Amino acid sequence: MLLAIGAVVLGLLLLVWSADRFVDGAAATAGHLGLPSLLIGILVIGFGTSAPEMMVSVLAAWQGNPGLALGNAYGSNITNIGLILGLVALLSPLTVHSQVIRQELPLLGGATLISGWLLLDAQVSRLDGVVLLVLLVLVMGFSIWRARGGATDALGVSAEASLAEHPMTLRAGILWTVVGLMVLIVSSRLLVWGAVQIAQAFGVSDLVIGLTVVAVGTSLPELASSISALRKNEHDLVLGNVVGSNLFNSLAVVGLAGAITPIDAEAAVILRDWPVVAVLTLAVLVFGIGWRGRQGRINRFEGGALLLVYLAYNAYLISSEMV
Repeated sequence: MLLAIGAVVLGLLLLVWSADRFVDGAAATAGHLGLPSLLIGILVIGFGTSAPEMMVSVLAAWQGNPGLALGNAYGSNITNIGLILGLVALLSPLTVHSQVIRQELPLLGGATLISGWLLLDAQVSRLDGVVLLVLLVLVMGFSIWRARGGATDALGVSAEASLAEHPMTLRAGILWTVVGLMVLIVSSRLLVWGAVQIAQAFGVSDLVIGLTVVAVGTSLPELASSISALRKNEHDLVLGNVVGSNLFNSLAVVGLAGAITPIDAEAAVILRDWPVVAVLTLAVLVFGIGWRGRQGRINRFEGGALLLVYLAYNAYLISSEMV
């Protein structure tokens, strides 16, 4: 048991470190290759922070623990909105200036609805996984087309400022991208092994472990980057990280895991976990887009409400496992 706990702790620490190196290296490399800063903000920084979720879920599915893969994806979405956005908005209200984020929020809502619809037969089949991956390609293609349009957006400005703060040569960018990716793989294997051992020892399902411990651990890069962006008053980068990460989790993480091996979804996923994801996503969509002339923002009251939902959900998970 101590070995399993040590593997989880070490895996989480290495996961956070390697994800940070991977995103920084990939962003710097993309900048040297001439990619628009808006595209870097959307794809590299936004989607790149989901690299831990992708690695953990793919390895979990590959090793025969699909419940852990599904729990990690949905649990990370809940953590990103409830814990990260809720906590950050409590520290400082977030104002949305980016038109790109306002356009991505409905895409996230649509991806959430589609993923829920695919769960109705209590399984994420290989065909379902392929459908989600095709949708991901379409979303990425749309993002690339929009970013290459040359329009200035607040998210692109924030990404450019973030790149300027930590300059890297092309060689260093490639090196850190490769090193970060390799350590990501190793740390993910450690984390999955330790999490499965702990789940088996305590009689807790892989799904619940994925929804709680693993989800929080793989969301730590988003938390770190969000707090860093908040300190620099880059509100759009905070929300862009979360929206991009959740979109990637819903399409790529679940899609890849399902394409590797069909995932039997427990009834709890459909009746308990997906509805929480949907409610939190709808709340962020309403807050972020704004209505009746109200600018998109998440104030402290709304952030507190998101955090309260997250805490109540996790309290229910823990209490239900103790019965």
